[in-house]
Amino acid sequence: MAPGLDSNRSPILTNGAVLTSSSVPVGRDTERIGALPSAGRRSAAEQFPPLYGLLRRGCAPLLRWLFDLRVTGVEHLPASGGFVLAANHHNYVDGVVLGVALPRPIAFLVMPRVFNASPLHPSFHRRAGSIRVNLERPDPGAIKQVLRVLAGGNVVGIFPEGPFSRDGRMVPGQPGVAMIALRSGVPVVPAAIEGTYEALVGRKFYLPRRHPVSVRFGAPMHFGRARRLPITRGEREEITRRIMGEIAALLQSEREPSATVTGQAGRS
Repeated sequence: MAPGLDSNRSPILTNGAVLTSSSVPVGRDTERIGALPSAGRRSAAEQFPPLYGLLRRGCAPLLRWLFDLRVTGVEHLPASGGFVLAANHHNYVDGVVLGVALPRPIAFLVMPRVFNASPLHPSFHRRAGSIRVNLERPDPGAIKQVLRVLAGGNVVGIFPEGPFSRDGRMVPGQPGVAMIALRSGVPVVPAAIEGTYEALVGRKFYLPRRHPVSVRFGAPMHFGRARRLPITRGEREEITRRIMGEIAALLQSEREPSATVTGQAGRS
């Protein structure tokens, strides 16, 4: 299920996750982008919020040794500049996995009910750099904050499906991801997360079981320059369908046996 290392390519090891430079074309518009340079990773790593960085360092070895984390498609990640990272969503483990897999800090968009899940949650999310946003209806203040983050050359992480998937299958995405993409003019990098649903389904106290977990990044999707004019509902729905379609295609390729190659996790 989870791809390993391509014997013809050298892996990039980042905080315990195996990043392979193998490319699996997804969709007609897929293109190869150079692998993220090590200098770019070091520069971005210095910008991690303290709490974010602490949790990332602590979770990385757990994901490597307990969940055999594999990350492919890293060559698609822009080395610099802002972009939106859009992924499928099963449970809270998804955010942890992406936070370790991506060598740049992510400002995750968090739904209000999750942001305020307990008296401690708001402080935690603010210190981790999360952004509270409602993706189901217009949220102008949050969208402006997101656009400022992207304009500053940073990464915004979004789960377009909104709530967790309850049966492990993708559901239609919310239009917020399209609005952000069109307003900002930055690319959207689709990502498919596999294994987190199986790791947590039926578990008590939200403690995941051991199960292989993988992430596959796709080619950036471009939707033109930043839009200032009104964006129609039809445009939002079409862009959302395209983004969700790329995530679904990546997820399908991640599950295909033919996409799997053997390999072992290395040391960070």
